[in-house]
Amino acid sequence: GGLILFAIFSLVMDVFKIGYYSSFYSCLSAIKIIYPIVQAIFVIVQTYFLWVSAKDCIHVHLNVTRCGLMLTLTTNLAVWMSAVTDESVHKAHSKLKKNMTEEIFRWLLKVGMRSSSVEECNCNSQICQIFKNGYFWLYPFNIEYSLFASAMVYVMWKNVGRFIDHHSHHIQHLKFRLFRRTFFVGIMLGLIILVSGLGVLILYEVQVNSSTESSKKSQALTMYYIFNIVCLSLMSLVCIGGSVIYRFDKRDMDRHKNPTRTLDVALLMGAALGQYAISYYSIVAIVASTPRDTISALNLTYALLMIAQHTFQNVFIIEGLHRQPP
Repeated sequence: GGLILFAIFSLVMDVFKIGYYSSFYSCLSAIKIIYPIVQAIFVIVQTYFLWVSAKDCIHVHLNVTRCGLMLTLTTNLAVWMSAVTDESVHKAHSKLKKNMTEEIFRWLLKVGMRSSSVEECNCNSQICQIFKNGYFWLYPFNIEYSLFASAMVYVMWKNVGRFIDHHSHHIQHLKFRLFRRTFFVGIMLGLIILVSGLGVLILYEVQVNSSTESSKKSQALTMYYIFNIVCLSLMSLVCIGGSVIYRFDKRDMDRHKNPTRTLDVALLMGAALGQYAISYYSIVAIVASTPRDTISALNLTYALLMIAQHTFQNVFIIEGLHRQPP
């Protein structure tokens, strides 16, 4: 389901890219227009393949299958790196363009800063601007699709030739009732936090990027940090509570070899390392900087809580992944 959601947005992004590049066919090579078409075909074929075959443990033509899956995995990683690079170059150009005149910007592009983007072509029409803004806003979905597909292909690659002991895996059919009291309260609280977070983020972006008054920027930062501190505190308490509940649970731990769970744990820990690094450097910068005002104190609290929350959350999730079904 998640793969299909990201695939749909990736296809929309490819449509926007085709429309945008088609506006510059006179000053672009044909490969720029062909690339999103080929990528769209790749997304459709791969999504169908994973939807049909993701649960298969293949036992014929093992070497050919492993080779094909690894080729698909590396292709996804190449698409991911290309999307990240393209998005980063676009942001760098936007910052550069904002801080200097048009003539200097074009000169820098000509003398060596020109990238694979089409910044040097004029985009004056309204439809062109819509295509341009649209496909850059959709880049994160394409990045997530590539990572999502890479993870699924990796699990398929690990499952080639694997035998499963069906007696040691119990099938548990979960009965989900939306309006049971506990489920309903949890979903409502989650939706409230989600909507509130989006509202705070929009207000923060508008105030910081559009306002020239330092007092309004300071208020936006204070609101942003306080909201995140409250959310991180609640998440940390919930994860600690979940780990405590596990101590009273009499279910055994599942120690069987499971490539999907191993990958989940590795990705979980790997993704947390990035946030740990960001929080660590933030703490060092805050401690070393002067003066130490309210914003610095809030930023320090936010960075410390981010480390704590990721630690408690990872422990809770990893314990849950190793629990046997009821």
